[in-house]
Amino acid sequence: RLAADTEEFGSLTSGQARLAASQLLNLVMFGFSLMAALGTAFLAGPTLSGETESGIALAVLARPVRRSAVLLGKWLGLVAFGSGFIVLAGLAQCVVVWLTVDYWPPQPAVALALLAAQTTVLLTLAVLLSTAVSPMASGVVAVGLFGATWVAGVVGGAGASLDNAGLERVGTVSRVLLPTDGLWRGAMHAFQDPGALATFADPAAEAFPFLSTAPLTLGYLAWAALWVAMVWGLAAASFLRKDL
Repeated sequence: RLAADTEEFGSLTSGQARLAASQLLNLVMFGFSLMAALGTAFLAGPTLSGETESGIALAVLARPVRRSAVLLGKWLGLVAFGSGFIVLAGLAQCVVVWLTVDYWPPQPAVALALLAAQTTVLLTLAVLLSTAVSPMASGVVAVGLFGATWVAGVVGGAGASLDNAGLERVGTVSRVLLPTDGLWRGAMHAFQDPGALATFADPAAEAFPFLSTAPLTLGYLAWAALWVAMVWGLAAASFLRKDL
């Protein structure tokens, strides 16, 4: 279908058509990741604080079960559910785009794994917040931070394209404080056609929110894993001190 579209719209080369198709996939996946973020954030909050408020947690913890073990079990369940949803629904989205515009991403497994990691980061944050505030508040704050980080990433990309170090630093700091946008940009890069990126490489491309010009480094992936471990540790410590 890309070839047919190229013939119909003579102004598009095959490389431009593939780049446009990859951008369509990135746009679809952004909407999908936003829905997944909303779902996981508002699912994680009631899972813990809802049981605490209803008294179910008190009945469970009356047995010789450590609070950290209960929290770990719930967190692992949320991660399994969220990751499974991301993989299955994300694969379905890729198939829909493939059937529509005949484009298949070069690294779908890597991209979906990074989206699952993004979901894990957000639900871990929501679990931490749910140990301190109400379920609704924890979901609202988590989703708000998710959106703010994405906006900061767009600002940082604009700064990079304009060679403005101050604006670029906004995106860099936001991706360190909350790795959701960094993982999303890594997923975008895995969804994109590498040949098209090489053909149309331009410093101004950094300003486009649905284009990622570089893959994630191993150091950043390690930081994201460490971030999850630290936030989960804070959640466990907060849950340990929580009055049931």
